Amino acid sequence: MVTSNSAAETDAAVVDQTFANQVLDWFDQHGRHDLPWQQPRSLYRVWLAEVMLQQTQVATVIPYYQNFLEKFPDHTRLARASLDEVLNLWAGLGYYSRARNLHKAAVQIQQQHNGRFPEQFDEVLSLPGIGRSTAGAILAQALGQRHAILDGNVRRVLSRYFEIDGWVGKKPVENALWEKAEACTPDTRCADYTQAMMDLGATVCRRSAPDCPQCPLRQGCRAHRNQRVGELPTPRPKKTLPVKTVRMLLLVNPEGELLLEKRPPTGIWGGLWSFPELVLESDVAQTCEKRWGYQVEAIEDQPGFRHTFSHYHLDITPCRVQLLPTTTAIHEHSEQRWCNLDNYRQCALATPIADILQRNL
Repeated sequence: MVTSNSAAETDAAVVDQTFANQVLDWFDQHGRHDLPWQQPRSLYRVWLAEVMLQQTQVATVIPYYQNFLEKFPDHTRLARASLDEVLNLWAGLGYYSRARNLHKAAVQIQQQHNGRFPEQFDEVLSLPGIGRSTAGAILAQALGQRHAILDGNVRRVLSRYFEIDGWVGKKPVENALWEKAEACTPDTRCADYTQAMMDLGATVCRRSAPDCPQCPLRQGCRAHRNQRVGELPTPRPKKTLPVKTVRMLLLVNPEGELLLEKRPPTGIWGGLWSFPELVLESDVAQTCEKRWGYQVEAIEDQPGFRHTFSHYHLDITPCRVQLLPTTTAIHEHSEQRWCNLDNYRQCALATPIADILQRNL
């Protein structure tokens, strides 16, 4: 059930303009004005930032953004790059589908938009990896177009200010928040307002320990008035994440190199390099002989650890497998390679895989 608990109704236009003015006045004094994608703003620079900022904090994004921009200063050069190059720069930032979609979108811009980043909302929305809020943020910040946004920070501000109950994953709640977002977005200073709302949610109307005394909206905030700030936004219903297990084979050849395999292009860590995997019950020596023709000298399970994704836990057991010197080495190809201390940084690796690799080289 969605509730928007309002006091006596007043002129909506007055209320909305007051909301925007308060947010913009606060932004002029306390907002973030020196972020890398603000100097200068362009469609490409804002797009890159908005994609990186999905589910990732600004402080984490900035060094990745700067390195990425140095390597790929525009979408044309990004489109010409290989996916391996893109993933290598993205490694450690997580949610790798964002990088794959970013590269795919750059190619699509070249092929379908004559190499020009689109400026119409529907065309931006059609690019891979871009949803309604991201499309609005790109066009509002880069071109000053009037579009509402509803990222996590903005949802939190609006949920509290208008005292909207219910988990945003439910369509009626999402619709109610979009309605408020549209109504509160001003006709002018759209770039500043968009950044201001994200800043307000990130630095003042925080998920935990919100700084209500410093909030420019506190007098009109219904959650603040009714002492419900800690309850809103309504959290996602808790569910127990399933647990999956895997043994990762650290195959070591006589030269001390480790074998890496490229993962499928979609799914977890899609397109990144990882170790061959087995279910825990499999016979390691037998598998090595059948799959690669390798003879095994020694097998040692290392301490396992848990890596948590958004929808399940993965319990990983690294297994170091020393191959006999008589083993005929495989020939490298596009999906397999031997890795040593000198070349492992050329591979796009998820953080857990990079950690295992560094401990074993």
